[in-house]
Amino acid sequence: MLQDLLIVVGGYLVGSIPFGVVVVRLLRGEDIRKQGSGNIGASNVWRSYGRWLGVPVALLDVLKGFIPAYVGLRFGGEWVGVLAGSAAMAGHARPIWLGFTKGGKMVATGGGVALALAPIPAVLCLLVWIATFVLFRYASLASIVTACALPILCVVFGEPGQTVGFGVVAGLAVILLHRQNIGRLLHGTESRFSRAADPAATP
Repeated sequence: MLQDLLIVVGGYLVGSIPFGVVVVRLLRGEDIRKQGSGNIGASNVWRSYGRWLGVPVALLDVLKGFIPAYVGLRFGGEWVGVLAGSAAMAGHARPIWLGFTKGGKMVATGGGVALALAPIPAVLCLLVWIATFVLFRYASLASIVTACALPILCVVFGEPGQTVGFGVVAGLAVILLHRQNIGRLLHGTESRFSRAADPAATP
């Protein structure tokens, strides 16, 4: 029990590492929270500084979801993997290292958790995200569609009940965090990534 608890708590602490803040601060000397939407996630880093910072932040955010979930799964079983991964997502949304202030929207971190718990559905979700983004150029829409796809794919591929439950709860959480984006999408005011220019130049 103590080991399981430590893994879950460790998941939250790892998930709380604000890589968007750290990478931008180290490489540009600026605060990502004062740029673009003010979000610390990879989408805002990409939009504000381009792919050369956005992609590394996205990969690091995926990794901080994958590691706690994988460790929990390996040493504590399905439930511990789900709880440790969920804790990492909670840490990304409300990071202790930033005083529990608003963090990211958990998409990349949730993707890392899904990759550890359900690799095939996770890879298919990545393809869903890419396809939606390429077609419509809205990162928020791609994230929302992928959040809906995750629990469905977990059921289709026969994942354990705990993982299916994770997919449902994580998907709903991601959609909830995108509620303002949904409003802007419905009103046609959501910011779209440019096809022609580097995202750093997108208004």
